[in-house]
Formats: sequence, structure tokens, C-alpha cells
Amino acid sequence: MAFALIIKGILMGLLVSVPPGPVGAMCIKRTMSRGIRSGVVSGIGAASADTLYALVAGLGLSYVINFIEKEQYWIQLIGSIIIMGIAIKMFYTNPAVEFRNNRTRRSKPMEEYLSIFLVTLSNPMVVFIFIAMFAGFNMLDGNTNPFITLFLIGGVFAGAMLWWFILSLTVNRFRNRIRLKNIWWMNKILGVIVFICGLVIIIKLYC
Repeated sequence: MAFALIIKGILMGLLVSVPPGPVGAMCIKRTMSRGIRSGVVSGIGAASADTLYALVAGLGLSYVINFIEKEQYWIQLIGSIIIMGIAIKMFYTNPAVEFRNNRTRRSKPMEEYLSIFLVTLSNPMVVFIFIAMFAGFNMLDGNTNPFITLFLIGGVFAGAMLWWFILSLTVNRFRNRIRLKNIWWMNKILGVIVFICGLVIIIKLYC
């Protein structure tokens, strides 16, 4: 039973993490410019936020869900502004300067973790996606043991981390084959993509 729940959780974590978005673009960019550790740490931040939402959905924390429903406008607005700010910084980043700074400056894993954690947390719709998934697995009938649900939550984290590790490992594998000029273009392209993602969120808020 526990093993089956973990497998279901892994599938849920993958389904939530795999679709491309601003977090994926940021993880790719960091892996390219700073290495696999930066990509994995960023992935842990994203997986932690998704797992937190899964925990809220799985344990039926109604007051948290009600708060998210009530304040999701402001959560999404602030989150989209943060995303667009990161996109602008990404767009104007000089890879040559960043590469030189990375060689002389110590990395800040906690800063990398928290930045991605907050960006991922700024998408409150994830909690409702998890609610739908839990309903599909008949985990919201009110009779499910919370401790059993934790196996599913653990699987969600494992599935999300599996994706971010594979993505970081794949990008890092080809990292040394890409020239600074290519990274410069990648910063521009990913910056535009991430900015558009933030802009789309704002547009949806007013439509």
C-alpha cells in the first residue's frame, strides 16, 4: 500500500513539474551559468513549494485553501511582478561577467533555493491541481489516515526532484560545449519567455 502511494505521488510530482514555465527556464539558465549544483538547488526550491501545496491539498487544510482562494489575486499579482523582475535581470545578464563572477564569488545556495521557492509558491493554482489529483486517487473522502497520505506527499517530492535532477543533469552535460555567445542568446530568449509568462498571469487577472 505504502509503495503504491509513493509511486502515485511520484507520478503526481512529475505531472506538476514537467510542463515548461518560468521555473524551468530559470533552472536551465542557472545550470548553464553556474553548474549542476545551482540547478539542483533551484529544483529543490521548486519541489519544496509543490510539496507544500500537495500537503495542504492532501491533509485538507481548509483554512489555508480558503485563504488562497480569497487572496489568490494578490498572490498571483506579486508573483508575476517577481517573475518579470527576474526576467529583466536574466535578459540583461552578461554571461562573460557572470562566468567571471562565479569563479571569484561563492555561490549562495539558500538564496537560490528561496528565490525559486517563492516563485513556485506564487502560483496558487497548483494547490487546486493537487486537489483534483487527490480526488482522482480517492484520497479526499475524509476517511484516509493522514499518515498514509504522507507517503503520497513524499512521493510528490521525489517525483518533482526526479524531474529537476534529470533536467539539470541533461543541461549540465552539454554545458561545456556551448560558447558564451550562445549563452548570451539563451539569456535573451529565456528572459523574454519568463517575462511573457509573468505578463500572461497579469493579463489573466484582468480578463
